[in-house]
Amino acid sequence: MNAYLIYYDNKNSVRKECLFLIELKNVSKTYSNGTQALKNVNLKIEQGEFVFVVGASGAGKSTFLKLILREEVPTSGEIIVNNYNLVTLKKKEIPYFRRTMGVVFQDFRLIQNMTVYDNVAFAMRVIGAKEKEIRKRVPYVLSLVGLQTKARNTPAELSGGEQQRVALARALVNNADMIIADEPTGNIDPEMSYEIVDLLNHLHKNGTTVVMVTHEHELVRQFNERVVVIENGCIVSDARNNDGLDYTSATARTLRKTNAEYEEAQKKRQGNASYYYAYDNKELNELIKKTTETKELEKQKEFEKQKESLLKLGKQKKAESEKVRKLRTRKHEEKTKASEQEKEPESLVEKINDIIEPMENAKTSSVREQYSIYLDDDSVSGGDDNA
Repeated sequence: MNAYLIYYDNKNSVRKECLFLIELKNVSKTYSNGTQALKNVNLKIEQGEFVFVVGASGAGKSTFLKLILREEVPTSGEIIVNNYNLVTLKKKEIPYFRRTMGVVFQDFRLIQNMTVYDNVAFAMRVIGAKEKEIRKRVPYVLSLVGLQTKARNTPAELSGGEQQRVALARALVNNADMIIADEPTGNIDPEMSYEIVDLLNHLHKNGTTVVMVTHEHELVRQFNERVVVIENGCIVSDARNNDGLDYTSATARTLRKTNAEYEEAQKKRQGNASYYYAYDNKELNELIKKTTETKELEKQKEFEKQKESLLKLGKQKKAESEKVRKLRTRKHEEKTKASEQEKEPESLVEKINDIIEPMENAKTSSVREQYSIYLDDDSVSGGDDNA
């Protein structure tokens, strides 16, 4: 759906003009070493379009990306992106401009010591989002890319395709209207490449503008979207996939020939620099440090909480054990006391017999008569017979 600006000219006649999300007007870029990367490029991309930018290595794709991300400024011409004039844009405004888009890199650029959840949440933290909003938004975006079960994993524990989906989730989490994908399938297998592009296409169907730079023309052919072909710094073709774009052209043959060389060069020059466009390296390092310290503090608090809980539980167990011990001691004492009471009469008779027996042997009848009342009848009658 196109957006239009309606206004009146001096003759009071109504005019309308389509507002483009990205517009390059007569853009040229020449580097200090004399290399002319782009030559008089004109390009308009409307809101909600899906555009493949295709070209061989050295064709000018990387320069095109750097210009629309404001990493470079054109030598001549004008660039308008999301209502920002990138030629006159002040340096302090660049981070705010970059926050209006999501960027997916070929080398993922994930922060290795953070989990999947924290890598995605990081993009929200740098723009000052509240933690309550982060806790709600991040799981939702991870579910969109099929990584809800990988939230606590680190990048090293993921496959290449999964890492690219994390990068895509990071680009989506701030609900950007535009996604810029720089060779997002360069480091993953063909099957996963199709899934990534299909996911981007799904986002496009829901109204997100997608600009994908790639050299994989075979993958582009599977999607009926607009394709811009750059060759030697010029746009040589701009059409829909099935509307006359000739993949048997010299450009396509060049792409096929340079695919292997390009992939090998990419592997050699990858630096795996981990940064996010909203901040420069110094600010990023400070934020990473702060985030890491916060996580360590949270872990320490959780440890102290668990320790306190365990100590409390230990005290409860100890009190219960002491209570049981006292109960057992009391029962034992009661049992012992009862046993002693049962044995007391027998013990008294035994003591008396111990006294009487020596007296019988000594035949002291007077003493026997004196203690006879404590003896049984047989003992008494026996004494009478003897007398």
